[in-house]
Parts: sequence; C-alpha cells; structure tokens
Amino acid sequence: MEYHLVNRGTWLLAKAQTPKPTKVRLVLAQQRQVAILERVRLHGGVKVSDLVAEFGVSDMTIRRDLETLADQGLVAKVHGGATTVRPGSTEEPGFAAKSVRHRPEKAAIAARAAELVRPGMAVALSAGTTTAELALRLVGVADLTVITNSVPVADVFYRSGRPDQTVVLTGGMRTPSDALVGPVALAAIRSFHPDLLFLGVHGMSERAGYTTPNLMEAETDRALVDAAGKLVVLADSSKWDLLGISTIAALNEAHILITDSGLPAPAAALLSESVGELIVT
Repeated sequence: MEYHLVNRGTWLLAKAQTPKPTKVRLVLAQQRQVAILERVRLHGGVKVSDLVAEFGVSDMTIRRDLETLADQGLVAKVHGGATTVRPGSTEEPGFAAKSVRHRPEKAAIAARAAELVRPGMAVALSAGTTTAELALRLVGVADLTVITNSVPVADVFYRSGRPDQTVVLTGGMRTPSDALVGPVALAAIRSFHPDLLFLGVHGMSERAGYTTPNLMEAETDRALVDAAGKLVVLADSSKWDLLGISTIAALNEAHILITDSGLPAPAAALLSESVGELIVT
C-alpha cells in the first residue's frame, strides 16, 4: 500500500500499482543444450546467430553451450556455429552443416575464383558451399551461362532475375548436399561443354585425389570434369587429407586449385607440383 498527501491533514490510502508480469522464456542450460544437440543431429549443423534468436539468450551463452557439447564429443565447433562430429568416408553432411564451416576461407576462395570469369562465358558449378559462395559473386557478370547440378547455386541466380543470364539446372535425384545426381543429371551434363568447371570437393589427398562421400555424386562430378574445357577446384585447407569414399579426379587433372593459407607446407609443395596452377588466398 502507498499513502498520498491530498491536502494538509488529509491522507489518502491508495493501492500500489503492481507492474504486470512480463512473460519470460526460461530454459535451463541443460535443456537448451539438449535442444541444440537435437538440431545439430537433425540438420547437420547450427549457427550461433540462429540459436541466439531462437532461445533469446546472449551470443556468449550459446557459445558456452556449444563448447560444453564439444567437450563431450557430441558436436564439432566451427566458425559461427557447430556441426556433427567429423564424418567418415561415406557419411555426407548436409548443405546447412557445411555452410557454417570455414566461412571466411570459403568467401576468400570464391572471390578469387570469380576473377576467372568474364562476360559471355559458359561456366559449370558443381554442388557445394564454396561454389554457392561463388554464385553470389557471379550474379553481376553479364551474358553468363551457368550449368549446375546444385539447387542452392541455381537458386542464387534465379533470385537475381537477370535477363541476360542463362541458368541450366540439370535435374535428377537430390542428395543430402543438395546436389542433383543420377541418369537425368548425367544426360544433361553430357550435352554441354562449358568453358570452366568450378568443382567443390569433400576432400583431397595425394593417394585418392579429389573425393566425395557420395557414389552417385562422384559419377555426376566426373561427368562435369569430362564436359568442361578447364577444371578449377575450390577447396579450403581443411579438405587436405580428408577422404571421401569415391574419387572424382586425380590431383593433376586440376588446371587450377584455389585454397587458403592454412594448407600445410608439405601439402602446398606437393600440390604446386601436381596441379597446373596453385592459388593460395
């Protein structure tokens, strides 16, 4: 209760104004971490920014949650989020999972790759998060023809709506990495002859070359390699000595390999001798 002076000698008993309770979303740290883990397992990866918005907590709180899960071996921390633990040779992370890994390196690689494209060219882009980054930089190139088996790559160009660009999406069956594969994709790819192929890969090694964990995607990527006049491989340094079950191409089949400065010195030396040109961003 509160008392208010109305005039000299007179007091008025007034009911105190109690503020209306605000609806607060309280989630215990353990409950939140379980929910985060479920999202990682369902989607293959999560972004810190998305989790901050979803749970209404600070960036630092989410990062502590991810660190706790990583310490237990349940997730792998990456730049800007977390993904499932490093896969084996046949396990294929989804596009969302891969998109949060090594984002600054992929952006730098894509920017350098875009410098190879000129107006009027026909280029092919394989599926992958680095090629999707490249697509964002190619929407400004005039009179471009793009052939791709990647749904996210095609979507970038479709959304730009440029009338002077031609985009061909191969069709086919969809993989976890949003690649289109199978007989329909192969038939389409074999009817084209692009000037350049920008190839994203799961891994690369001296023994196995450029690899993927998906057998059908390997076949589709090999068709792209055969169809193109020039092969440009886009692979950040984390791909070195990462092995997928199926080989797409040998190291020396790449006319150009664009990677980042995190590549170990012995690997850089080997690749310099193996590929036509090694570009380090």
